[in-house]
Amino acid sequence: MAGRVWKYGDDVNTDVIIPGRYLHLTEPELLATNAMADLDPSFAAGVESGDVIVAGHNFGCGSSREQAVSCLVAAGVGAIIAGSFARIFYRNGLNLGLPLVVSEEALALFEKGHEVKVDLEGGLVENLSTGDRVRFPPFAGYVKELLEAGGSIPLIRQRLKGRG
Repeated sequence: MAGRVWKYGDDVNTDVIIPGRYLHLTEPELLATNAMADLDPSFAAGVESGDVIVAGHNFGCGSSREQAVSCLVAAGVGAIIAGSFARIFYRNGLNLGLPLVVSEEALALFEKGHEVKVDLEGGLVENLSTGDRVRFPPFAGYVKELLEAGGSIPLIRQRLKGRG
């Protein structure tokens, strides 16, 4: 996948990914129109399908709200690369089919607006604007299968359909 970079720092919490005042909205597409509203008001209107968030440590800290992931998926975010993720955000991301790449080095290699290519199979993140690259362990086994299916619900549906 390839897209543009949206860059943020450490401790991006779920309250700024999707502020609580929008949680009355139930459709992910409506939530997406308010994604990152309190951190980056330009995000929701500017994000395009395949864009990638690059951030520091502890991305997704705060509450366990699944809407923080679902609004980013609905907005078109193709992946998030961060130094580390809050544990429950990481699990929610996988469950909803959003690739979350842990990379200590990536934050220093990107600026907002750089073009990025993420090769999940090969374990490579490439800054197409500068030529810099960073490797990560490729997803394997169940996690790879989960991401390829688009999350836990689609994977379960595939498996149940295969039993018929």
